[in-house]
Amino acid sequence: MSNRLFQGVIHQMRGAIDRTIGIIDETGTIISCSELGKIGEVNSAAATKAFSEGETTVIEGVTYKTFGNQIHPEYAVFIDGEDELAGKYADLSAVTLNNLKQFFDEKYDRGIFIKNVILDNILPGDIYLKARELRFNNETSRVVLLIRVPDQTDASTFDVIQNLFPDKTKDFVININETDIALVKDVKNGIASKDIEKLARSIADSLNTELYTHAIIGIGTTVVGIKDLAKSFKEAQVSLEVGKVFDTEKTIVSYESLGIARLIYQLPTTLCEMFLHEVFKIGSIDSLDHETLFTIQRFFENNLNVSETSRKLFVHRNTLVYRLEKIKKITGLDLREFDDAIVFKVALMVKKYLDANPVKY
Repeated sequence: MSNRLFQGVIHQMRGAIDRTIGIIDETGTIISCSELGKIGEVNSAAATKAFSEGETTVIEGVTYKTFGNQIHPEYAVFIDGEDELAGKYADLSAVTLNNLKQFFDEKYDRGIFIKNVILDNILPGDIYLKARELRFNNETSRVVLLIRVPDQTDASTFDVIQNLFPDKTKDFVININETDIALVKDVKNGIASKDIEKLARSIADSLNTELYTHAIIGIGTTVVGIKDLAKSFKEAQVSLEVGKVFDTEKTIVSYESLGIARLIYQLPTTLCEMFLHEVFKIGSIDSLDHETLFTIQRFFENNLNVSETSRKLFVHRNTLVYRLEKIKKITGLDLREFDDAIVFKVALMVKKYLDANPVKY
Protein backbone atom coordinates (compact mmCIF):
# COMPACT_ATOMS: atom_id res chain seq x y z
CA MET A 1 0.00 0.00 0.00
CA SER A 2 1.45 3.37 -0.96
CA ASN A 3 2.07 5.65 2.02
CA ARG A 4 1.84 8.55 -0.40
CA LEU A 5 -1.78 7.61 -1.10
CA PHE A 6 -2.56 7.64 2.63
CA GLN A 7 -0.76 10.95 3.04
CA GLY A 8 -2.82 12.53 0.27
CA VAL A 9 -6.07 11.65 2.09
CA ILE A 10 -4.72 12.76 5.48
CA HIS A 11 -3.65 16.07 3.94
CA GLN A 12 -7.20 16.64 2.64
CA MET A 13 -8.69 15.73 6.03
CA ARG A 14 -6.52 18.28 7.81
CA GLY A 15 -8.80 21.14 6.79
CA ALA A 16 -11.98 19.38 7.96
CA ILE A 17 -10.57 18.04 11.25
CA ASP A 18 -9.05 20.67 13.52
CA ARG A 19 -6.81 18.12 15.22
CA THR A 20 -3.67 16.18 14.51
CA ILE A 21 -4.55 13.04 12.52
CA GLY A 22 -2.29 10.32 11.24
CA ILE A 23 -1.67 6.62 10.59
CA ILE A 24 0.70 4.16 12.26
CA ASP A 25 1.70 0.70 11.08
CA GLU A 26 2.12 -2.43 13.23
CA THR A 27 5.59 -1.35 14.38
CA GLY A 28 4.23 1.95 15.73
CA THR A 29 5.87 4.01 12.99
CA ILE A 30 3.90 7.06 11.87
CA ILE A 31 3.64 6.61 8.09
CA SER A 32 1.25 9.52 7.40
CA CYS A 33 0.33 12.58 9.47
CA SER A 34 -1.25 15.99 9.17
CA GLU A 35 1.89 17.30 10.91
CA LEU A 36 4.63 16.35 8.46
CA GLY A 37 7.36 16.61 11.09
CA LYS A 38 5.94 13.61 12.97
CA ILE A 39 6.23 11.22 10.01
CA GLY A 40 8.82 8.56 10.86
CA GLU A 41 8.40 8.81 14.63
CA VAL A 42 7.91 5.48 16.42
CA ASN A 43 5.66 4.67 19.38
CA SER A 44 5.87 0.89 19.67
CA ALA A 45 4.15 0.77 23.07
CA ALA A 46 1.04 2.52 21.73
CA ALA A 47 1.00 0.26 18.69
CA THR A 48 1.24 -2.88 20.80
CA LYS A 49 -1.75 -1.84 22.87
CA ALA A 50 -3.80 -0.51 19.93
CA PHE A 51 -3.34 -3.59 17.76
CA SER A 52 -3.82 -6.07 20.61
CA GLU A 53 -7.05 -4.50 21.81
CA GLY A 54 -8.37 -3.63 18.34
CA GLU A 55 -11.39 -1.46 17.59
CA THR A 56 -11.22 2.00 19.25
CA THR A 57 -8.55 2.50 21.91
CA VAL A 58 -7.53 5.58 23.90
CA ILE A 59 -3.85 5.79 24.85
CA GLU A 60 -2.32 8.80 26.61
CA GLY A 61 -4.87 11.28 25.29
CA VAL A 62 -4.85 9.92 21.72
CA THR A 63 -7.66 7.86 20.15
CA TYR A 64 -6.64 4.95 17.92
CA LYS A 65 -8.79 2.90 15.52
CA THR A 66 -7.33 -0.11 13.67
CA PHE A 67 -8.24 -0.99 10.09
CA GLY A 68 -7.18 -3.27 7.24
CA ASN A 69 -7.42 -7.06 7.26
CA GLN A 70 -10.26 -8.22 9.52
CA ILE A 71 -8.20 -11.05 10.98
CA HIS A 72 -4.97 -9.10 11.25
CA PRO A 73 -5.27 -5.27 10.95
CA GLU A 74 -2.16 -3.70 9.45
CA TYR A 75 -2.78 -0.04 10.28
CA ALA A 76 -4.36 2.26 12.86
CA VAL A 77 -5.57 5.81 12.45
CA PHE A 78 -4.96 8.16 15.41
CA ILE A 79 -6.66 11.41 16.42
CA ASP A 80 -5.57 13.81 19.15
CA GLY A 81 -8.08 13.74 22.02
CA GLU A 82 -10.04 11.19 23.98
CA ASP A 83 -13.51 12.76 23.85
CA GLU A 84 -16.55 11.45 21.98
CA LEU A 85 -15.80 13.61 18.93
CA ALA A 86 -12.30 12.13 18.68
CA GLY A 87 -13.85 8.65 18.65
CA LYS A 88 -16.24 9.61 15.86
CA TYR A 89 -13.43 11.18 13.84
CA ALA A 90 -11.37 8.00 14.28
CA ASP A 91 -14.25 5.72 13.24
CA LEU A 92 -15.08 7.80 10.17
CA SER A 93 -11.43 8.11 9.14
CA ALA A 94 -10.85 4.35 9.56
CA VAL A 95 -13.83 3.53 7.31
CA THR A 96 -12.62 5.97 4.65
CA LEU A 97 -9.01 4.78 4.73
CA ASN A 98 -10.00 1.11 4.78
CA ASN A 99 -12.18 1.55 1.68
CA LEU A 100 -9.31 3.34 -0.02
CA LYS A 101 -6.97 0.50 0.91
CA GLN A 102 -9.39 -2.13 -0.43
CA PHE A 103 -9.73 -0.27 -3.72
CA PHE A 104 -5.97 0.05 -4.02
CA ASP A 105 -5.44 -3.64 -3.15
CA GLU A 106 -8.01 -4.85 -5.66
CA LYS A 107 -6.37 -2.80 -8.37
CA TYR A 108 -2.70 -3.37 -7.59
CA ASP A 109 -2.32 -6.17 -5.02
CA ARG A 110 -1.07 -9.43 -6.54
CA GLY A 111 -2.37 -11.47 -3.62
CA ILE A 112 -5.93 -10.22 -4.13
CA PHE A 113 -5.64 -11.01 -7.83
CA ILE A 114 -4.43 -14.57 -7.16
CA LYS A 115 -7.23 -15.09 -4.63
CA ASN A 116 -9.81 -14.00 -7.21
CA VAL A 117 -8.27 -16.39 -9.74
CA ILE A 118 -8.29 -19.51 -7.55
CA LEU A 119 -11.83 -18.77 -6.32
CA ASP A 120 -13.10 -18.16 -9.88
CA ASN A 121 -14.07 -14.59 -9.03
CA ILE A 122 -12.63 -13.16 -12.24
CA LEU A 123 -13.59 -13.71 -15.87
CA PRO A 124 -11.10 -15.85 -17.85
CA GLY A 125 -10.62 -13.08 -20.41
CA ASP A 126 -9.72 -10.60 -17.68
CA ILE A 127 -7.09 -12.87 -16.14
CA TYR A 128 -4.54 -12.31 -18.89
CA LEU A 129 -5.14 -8.54 -18.98
CA LYS A 130 -4.74 -8.23 -15.22
CA ALA A 131 -1.71 -10.55 -15.18
CA ARG A 132 -0.04 -8.38 -17.81
CA GLU A 133 -0.88 -5.24 -15.85
CA LEU A 134 0.66 -6.72 -12.69
CA ARG A 135 3.61 -8.10 -14.69
CA PHE A 136 3.03 -11.75 -13.85
CA ASN A 137 5.14 -14.34 -15.62
CA ASN A 138 2.54 -16.56 -17.29
CA GLU A 139 5.09 -19.27 -18.08
CA THR A 140 5.97 -20.04 -14.46
CA SER A 141 4.99 -23.38 -12.89
CA ARG A 142 2.91 -23.11 -9.73
CA VAL A 143 1.06 -25.46 -7.40
CA VAL A 144 -1.69 -24.86 -4.85
CA LEU A 145 -1.49 -26.36 -1.37
CA LEU A 146 -4.60 -26.12 0.80
CA ILE A 147 -3.74 -26.12 4.51
CA ARG A 148 -6.66 -27.03 6.75
CA VAL A 149 -6.58 -26.55 10.53
CA PRO A 150 -9.78 -28.22 11.80
CA ASP A 151 -9.64 -26.27 15.08
CA GLN A 152 -9.93 -23.00 13.09
CA THR A 153 -7.09 -20.81 11.98
CA ASP A 154 -6.13 -17.48 13.49
CA ALA A 155 -3.68 -14.71 12.68
CA SER A 156 -0.75 -16.65 14.16
CA THR A 157 -1.37 -19.60 11.81
CA PHE A 158 -1.32 -17.28 8.82
CA ASP A 159 1.83 -15.55 10.11
CA VAL A 160 3.73 -18.84 10.55
CA ILE A 161 2.97 -19.87 6.96
CA GLN A 162 3.73 -16.39 5.63
CA ASN A 163 7.09 -16.38 7.42
CA LEU A 164 7.97 -19.69 5.76
CA PHE A 165 7.42 -18.07 2.35
CA PRO A 166 8.42 -14.40 2.73
CA ASP A 167 8.84 -13.66 -1.01
CA LYS A 168 5.44 -12.12 -1.73
CA THR A 169 6.30 -11.59 -5.39
CA LYS A 170 6.46 -15.35 -6.04
CA ASP A 171 4.56 -17.18 -3.29
CA PHE A 172 1.10 -16.19 -2.07
CA VAL A 173 -0.50 -17.12 1.26
CA ILE A 174 -4.26 -16.57 1.14
CA ASN A 175 -6.99 -16.87 3.78
CA ILE A 176 -9.90 -18.87 2.34
CA ASN A 177 -12.17 -19.30 5.37
CA GLU A 178 -12.01 -19.91 9.12
CA THR A 179 -10.22 -23.26 8.72
CA ASP A 180 -8.42 -23.10 5.34
CA ILE A 181 -5.35 -21.24 4.09
CA ALA A 182 -4.15 -21.62 0.50
CA LEU A 183 -0.50 -21.45 -0.51
CA VAL A 184 0.17 -20.70 -4.18
CA LYS A 185 3.79 -21.82 -4.55
CA ASP A 186 6.17 -20.96 -7.36
CA VAL A 187 8.03 -24.19 -8.25
CA LYS A 188 10.69 -25.33 -10.69
CA ASN A 189 9.62 -26.84 -13.97
CA GLY A 190 9.35 -30.62 -13.74
CA ILE A 191 9.46 -30.74 -9.93
CA ALA A 192 8.68 -34.20 -8.55
CA SER A 193 5.47 -34.69 -6.56
CA LYS A 194 7.48 -36.22 -3.70
CA ASP A 195 9.37 -32.92 -3.31
CA ILE A 196 6.10 -30.99 -3.03
CA GLU A 197 4.91 -33.51 -0.44
CA LYS A 198 8.14 -32.90 1.53
CA LEU A 199 7.37 -29.17 1.41
CA ALA A 200 3.86 -29.84 2.71
CA ARG A 201 5.29 -31.99 5.48
CA SER A 202 7.64 -29.19 6.54
CA ILE A 203 4.67 -26.78 6.74
CA ALA A 204 2.68 -29.22 8.89
CA ASP A 205 5.70 -29.79 11.16
CA SER A 206 6.26 -26.03 11.56
CA LEU A 207 2.64 -25.45 12.58
CA ASN A 208 2.84 -28.35 15.02
CA THR A 209 6.13 -27.15 16.51
CA GLU A 210 5.30 -23.46 16.82
CA LEU A 211 1.56 -23.52 17.54
CA TYR A 212 0.92 -27.16 18.57
CA THR A 213 -1.61 -27.19 15.74
CA HIS A 214 -2.53 -30.29 13.75
CA ALA A 215 -2.84 -29.44 10.05
CA ILE A 216 -4.05 -31.48 7.07
CA ILE A 217 -2.71 -30.44 3.66
CA GLY A 218 -4.17 -31.16 0.22
CA ILE A 219 -1.96 -30.76 -2.85
CA GLY A 220 -3.21 -29.95 -6.35
CA THR A 221 -1.32 -30.69 -9.56
CA THR A 222 1.42 -28.39 -10.82
CA VAL A 223 0.15 -26.04 -13.53
CA VAL A 224 1.74 -23.56 -15.92
CA GLY A 225 0.08 -20.18 -16.26
CA ILE A 226 -2.29 -18.17 -14.11
CA LYS A 227 -5.64 -19.38 -15.42
CA ASP A 228 -5.17 -23.03 -14.38
CA LEU A 229 -4.49 -22.11 -10.74
CA ALA A 230 -8.24 -22.44 -10.10
CA LYS A 231 -7.98 -26.05 -11.30
CA SER A 232 -5.07 -26.79 -8.96
CA PHE A 233 -6.98 -25.21 -6.07
CA LYS A 234 -10.07 -27.36 -6.70
CA GLU A 235 -7.84 -30.44 -6.88
CA ALA A 236 -6.35 -29.54 -3.49
CA GLN A 237 -9.90 -29.25 -2.10
CA VAL A 238 -10.84 -32.63 -3.57
CA SER A 239 -7.65 -34.15 -2.11
CA LEU A 240 -8.68 -33.12 1.40
CA GLU A 241 -12.24 -34.41 1.00
CA VAL A 242 -11.22 -37.71 -0.61
CA GLY A 243 -8.49 -38.20 1.97
CA LYS A 244 -11.03 -37.62 4.73
CA VAL A 245 -13.05 -40.54 3.32
CA PHE A 246 -10.45 -43.07 2.18
CA ASP A 247 -7.18 -42.15 3.97
CA THR A 248 -8.21 -40.88 7.37
CA GLU A 249 -4.74 -41.40 8.83
CA LYS A 250 -2.97 -39.30 6.19
CA THR A 251 -2.17 -35.66 6.90
CA ILE A 252 -0.64 -34.97 3.47
CA VAL A 253 -2.86 -35.91 0.53
CA SER A 254 -1.79 -35.34 -3.07
CA TYR A 255 -4.32 -35.26 -5.91
CA GLU A 256 -1.95 -37.29 -8.10
CA SER A 257 -1.87 -40.15 -5.58
CA LEU A 258 -5.64 -40.49 -5.08
CA GLY A 259 -5.96 -43.19 -7.75
CA ILE A 260 -9.30 -44.98 -7.95
CA ALA A 261 -10.58 -43.11 -4.89
CA ARG A 262 -10.79 -39.98 -7.03
CA LEU A 263 -13.03 -41.76 -9.54
CA ILE A 264 -15.33 -43.12 -6.84
CA TYR A 265 -15.63 -39.67 -5.28
CA GLN A 266 -16.95 -38.30 -8.58
CA LEU A 267 -19.66 -40.96 -8.97
CA PRO A 268 -23.32 -40.26 -8.12
CA THR A 269 -24.41 -41.96 -4.90
CA THR A 270 -27.31 -43.70 -6.68
CA LEU A 271 -24.85 -45.38 -9.05
CA CYS A 272 -22.69 -46.45 -6.10
CA GLU A 273 -25.67 -48.01 -4.33
CA MET A 274 -26.61 -49.93 -7.49
CA PHE A 275 -23.05 -51.22 -7.76
CA LEU A 276 -23.09 -52.53 -4.18
CA HIS A 277 -26.41 -54.30 -4.72
CA GLU A 278 -25.09 -55.94 -7.88
CA VAL A 279 -21.81 -57.04 -6.29
CA PHE A 280 -23.32 -58.44 -3.11
CA LYS A 281 -26.30 -60.31 -4.49
CA ILE A 282 -25.87 -63.21 -2.06
CA GLY A 283 -25.23 -61.37 1.19
CA SER A 284 -24.78 -57.79 2.35
CA ILE A 285 -21.38 -56.32 3.08
CA ASP A 286 -22.84 -55.18 6.40
CA SER A 287 -23.04 -58.82 7.50
CA LEU A 288 -19.22 -59.02 7.72
CA ASP A 289 -17.96 -58.53 11.28
CA HIS A 290 -15.01 -56.38 12.32
CA GLU A 291 -12.57 -59.32 12.54
CA THR A 292 -13.46 -60.45 9.01
CA LEU A 293 -13.02 -56.94 7.58
CA PHE A 294 -9.67 -56.65 9.35
CA THR A 295 -8.60 -59.97 7.81
CA ILE A 296 -9.63 -58.74 4.35
CA GLN A 297 -7.67 -55.53 4.80
CA ARG A 298 -4.51 -57.41 5.77
CA PHE A 299 -5.01 -59.85 2.88
CA PHE A 300 -5.07 -56.95 0.43
CA GLU A 301 -2.06 -55.29 2.07
CA ASN A 302 -0.07 -58.50 1.54
CA ASN A 303 -0.95 -58.77 -2.16
CA LEU A 304 -3.39 -61.70 -1.77
CA ASN A 305 -0.61 -63.87 -0.36
CA VAL A 306 -2.19 -66.41 2.02
CA SER A 307 1.05 -67.50 3.70
CA GLU A 308 2.33 -63.97 4.30
CA THR A 309 -1.06 -62.74 5.57
CA SER A 310 -1.42 -65.64 8.02
CA ARG A 311 2.07 -64.92 9.33
CA LYS A 312 1.28 -61.23 9.83
CA LEU A 313 -2.03 -62.09 11.54
CA PHE A 314 -0.34 -64.73 13.74
CA VAL A 315 -2.86 -67.36 12.67
CA HIS A 316 -2.48 -70.77 11.06
CA ARG A 317 -2.66 -70.85 7.28
CA ASN A 318 -5.70 -73.14 7.41
CA THR A 319 -7.47 -70.67 9.71
CA LEU A 320 -7.02 -67.91 7.12
CA VAL A 321 -8.24 -70.23 4.33
CA TYR A 322 -11.32 -71.00 6.42
CA ARG A 323 -12.02 -67.28 6.85
CA LEU A 324 -11.65 -66.69 3.12
CA GLU A 325 -14.06 -69.54 2.41
CA LYS A 326 -16.49 -67.99 4.85
CA ILE A 327 -16.26 -64.66 3.02
CA LYS A 328 -16.86 -66.43 -0.28
CA LYS A 329 -19.94 -68.12 1.14
CA ILE A 330 -21.37 -64.84 2.44
CA THR A 331 -20.57 -62.59 -0.53
CA GLY A 332 -20.07 -64.94 -3.45
CA LEU A 333 -16.58 -63.50 -4.04
CA ASP A 334 -13.36 -65.50 -3.73
CA LEU A 335 -10.67 -63.06 -2.66
CA ARG A 336 -7.95 -65.45 -3.78
CA GLU A 337 -9.08 -64.77 -7.35
CA PHE A 338 -7.63 -61.53 -8.69
CA ASP A 339 -10.81 -60.34 -10.46
CA ASP A 340 -12.98 -60.98 -7.42
CA ALA A 341 -10.43 -59.26 -5.18
CA ILE A 342 -10.52 -56.12 -7.37
CA VAL A 343 -14.31 -56.02 -7.29
CA PHE A 344 -14.34 -56.49 -3.51
CA LYS A 345 -11.68 -53.79 -2.97
CA VAL A 346 -13.65 -51.28 -5.04
CA ALA A 347 -16.86 -52.26 -3.24
CA LEU A 348 -15.27 -51.57 0.14
CA MET A 349 -14.17 -48.13 -1.05
CA VAL A 350 -17.64 -47.39 -2.43
CA LYS A 351 -19.14 -48.39 0.92
CA LYS A 352 -16.76 -46.03 2.70
CA TYR A 353 -17.73 -43.25 0.31
CA LEU A 354 -21.46 -43.77 0.89
CA ASP A 355 -21.01 -43.90 4.67
CA ALA A 356 -18.98 -40.68 4.70
CA ASN A 357 -21.34 -38.72 2.41
CA PRO A 358 -18.61 -36.14 1.65
CA VAL A 359 -19.16 -32.53 0.56
CA LYS A 360 -18.35 -32.08 -3.13
CA TYR A 361 -16.84 -29.02 -4.75
